[in-house]
Amino acid sequence: MEDKEKNMEKQSIPQTKVKFEVYGEEMIEKEVKSSGNSGRIYLPPNWVGHIVKIIKVE
Repeated sequence: MEDKEKNMEKQSIPQTKVKFEVYGEEMIEKEVKSSGNSGRIYLPPNWVGHIVKIIKVE
């Protein structure tokens, strides 16, 4: 996909809140910390190798 197409996709994402329904085993609420040019969240070591879903809530 070209850069121009990627930018158009990003612009068309609505900025309204939506509801997600997710089934899982455990939930942790944390604040994303700055890490270089990105963000980072530390999770428990027993979560390593498992699939997680991240939802921005604010």
